Amino acid sequence: MKEMLVYVLKRIVIMVLTMVLVSFLTFAAFNFISGDPVRTMLGTEATEEQVLALRTELGLDRPFLQRYFSWLVGFFSGNLGVSYSYKQGVWDLIGEKLGVSVCLSVMSFVLIVVVAVPVGVFSYSWTGRVTMWARTIFNQLGMAIPPFFTGILFSWVFGVILRFFTPGDFPGFGVAFWASMLHIFFGAVCLSIPRISMTIRMMRSTVIAEMNKAYVRTAISRGNDRRGVLNHHVLKNALVSVISFLGQSLAELICAGIVVEQVLGIPGIGRFLVSSILHRDYPVVQAIVVILAFWVVLASFFSDVISQILDPRLRVNGGRA
Repeated sequence: MKEMLVYVLKRIVIMVLTMVLVSFLTFAAFNFISGDPVRTMLGTEATEEQVLALRTELGLDRPFLQRYFSWLVGFFSGNLGVSYSYKQGVWDLIGEKLGVSVCLSVMSFVLIVVVAVPVGVFSYSWTGRVTMWARTIFNQLGMAIPPFFTGILFSWVFGVILRFFTPGDFPGFGVAFWASMLHIFFGAVCLSIPRISMTIRMMRSTVIAEMNKAYVRTAISRGNDRRGVLNHHVLKNALVSVISFLGQSLAELICAGIVVEQVLGIPGIGRFLVSSILHRDYPVVQAIVVILAFWVVLASFFSDVISQILDPRLRVNGGRA
């Protein structure tokens, strides 16, 4: 228990340092990138006095490190700054959109776990010719078809023909909650199909490898039920490597969902991020990039902690089973 607590504290410190480094690099990148947001906002007709006045108003006349530390303190206190384009607080602009993107990612992740893990565990015994071909075809198709193409098909079939939702017309949680969730569900299916295929394949291979190990053969030879050995011993060991992959998937889903949001007309942070980049709205872009980085780091943190709990040998060997 003490070793686990020390490990968690170390990971939290590493996570905080990583976020500070990411925030600094992000802030520096948008500070030194070509282009002047003040000129973009005022246009080419602005006078030099107007440019200087707006630059002072936005705080862009202060030294770089002073602006960075001011922004960092504000970020951790919930103040993400003010949008150059909309003259509103960044959090007011991205709060609801971020909620939609997180909902899409979490729903996709739940679909991956609920579908892929049970199918992967029990498919190790599917050895018939027909089931082998069906499994191979499904896996290859699932991994080969990109989510944006699936999104186009879903928009046509479930949106235009069956009218389960209206492509490009997201009602919003406050207006029609269940209709909004149904819209997000189709996006989650598009986003999860490739990961479901990969997780099934990985889960099945890991279970087969564990079932062929000596401790399993010994347990079965002593009269233990094969299914009982699978559920009580094999599954726990097989999940260790799969959980690392699932953590990586959770980290990537919110970024991969940007394309699906565009295709299905889901108003997440993807479209807003692209628009903010084009308009050089750096406070919005900086906040979204750092939040996405935090999501990735947090997903990695939880997957590592769960792996440590399932397999204490990782703590003894410094992370190597």
